[in-house]
Amino acid sequence: MKLESILDEALEAWAYARAGVIAEIRNLPPGLLDVRPAEGARTAAEIARHIAETGMMMAGELTRPDGDFTRKAFPAFMKEYARGTARHRSKAAVVALLKRSHADGERRIRRAGELLMLGGIRRFDGVEGTRLAWMNHGIAHEEYHRGQIAIYARLMGKVPALTKLIHG
Repeated sequence: MKLESILDEALEAWAYARAGVIAEIRNLPPGLLDVRPAEGARTAAEIARHIAETGMMMAGELTRPDGDFTRKAFPAFMKEYARGTARHRSKAAVVALLKRSHADGERRIRRAGELLMLGGIRRFDGVEGTRLAWMNHGIAHEEYHRGQIAIYARLMGKVPALTKLIHG
């Protein structure tokens, strides 16, 4: 893949992060997707749906000309951007949601273009930054949750997908 712009690089990084999340979900047996490792913790399926939802919010808000992460509370953003994700329960449905939400988000961001992504946006903390920098925050968020899913695999006696990839 030839990367021609910083937007291409950011989108490639997001694709890599999302593919890693999908690999970790695929690595878990279906019955373990709904195991709650501790009281108050999300299940792997809930984490995966959260990743899809926040990716949808990220792409939606970053591509709005008037995008602003302080324009409403987080639950209201979820209502705006992530309706219907809770119905995705099976492993196949969760994986399909992760794939579809990423593909839709990438299309939106490419359509918005690099110039908009280099423009400013207000973050959740009220600080101004570029949309591209916020996109990197979104990528880091997905990697954070990928790590959680990998830990869940270990807790369930499984080898995480990334470890399998590295060690063959």
